[in-house]
Amino acid sequence: METQKPSISPLRQRMIEDMRMRKFGEKTQSQYLRAVRQFSKYLRRSPDTASVEELRNYQLYLVDHGVSPASLNSAICGLKFFFSVTLDRPEAMAKMKPVHLPRKLPEILSPDEVKRLIAAAGNLKHQTALALAYATGLRVNEVVHLKVGDIDSQRMTVRVEQGKGQKDRYALLSPVLLERLRVWWRVARAQGKMFDGGWLFPGLDPVRHLSTRQLNRAIHAAADDAGIEKRISMHSLRHAFATHLLEQKVDIRLIQVLLGHKKLETTALYAQVATDILREVVSPLEKLNSA
Repeated sequence: METQKPSISPLRQRMIEDMRMRKFGEKTQSQYLRAVRQFSKYLRRSPDTASVEELRNYQLYLVDHGVSPASLNSAICGLKFFFSVTLDRPEAMAKMKPVHLPRKLPEILSPDEVKRLIAAAGNLKHQTALALAYATGLRVNEVVHLKVGDIDSQRMTVRVEQGKGQKDRYALLSPVLLERLRVWWRVARAQGKMFDGGWLFPGLDPVRHLSTRQLNRAIHAAADDAGIEKRISMHSLRHAFATHLLEQKVDIRLIQVLLGHKKLETTALYAQVATDILREVVSPLEKLNSA
């Protein structure tokens, strides 16, 4: 007997189509659908029947239940799309307002900590993936979506296809990273884990790429084994890449290009955490003492 898949309501189907028309990423679609689903659960009826006041009360409900600013804004974005686009009722969101996100400086790994972290990774695939993330500054989703053909040893570049914002760009391929990748390629090919033109970091099933969740688990395990107590994730290697380049006096505009940042002010954050640069600044108090 065949099991039937649960049917999708016409309203949900229309919202999915509205997002597909705009080529939203899978993650964004999932977040928006979850926002509407959770609101519907709170409302206890179809979300398209909600009033302006009920939406306002929902934001108060989320705030009172300790929802983080980032999660709150994510919920508001999803509901705004649903009411403004799918239902053509933008006025329904009149009293829902996004909140300011507190900006926290990231904890930066030192070069020695990065070295220990990579060495502590559980296997060659994870070691190579962590080394690539640090050497290129790629986001974790960009790392796992790399294919063998994206590595150009002639031009010494890594092609990032449809990264954040659905933009292509090139990342830096250093000689040390290239040698690491060649070692990994030889081992993976010998084990039958890497196909021609396939994923650079295949999952357990080589047809699929390594998942971001698996790579995040790997870096947390490596941090524990390396005795690193800082709160880190795969994005920590991107932070370290940018900060260490800045401390090496690399022009911040070049770092902006390598990171794929749209705005220079986003990259400028790293000037606040580049401690080697901060130590070079002479305090005005020193001038007073020498006068």
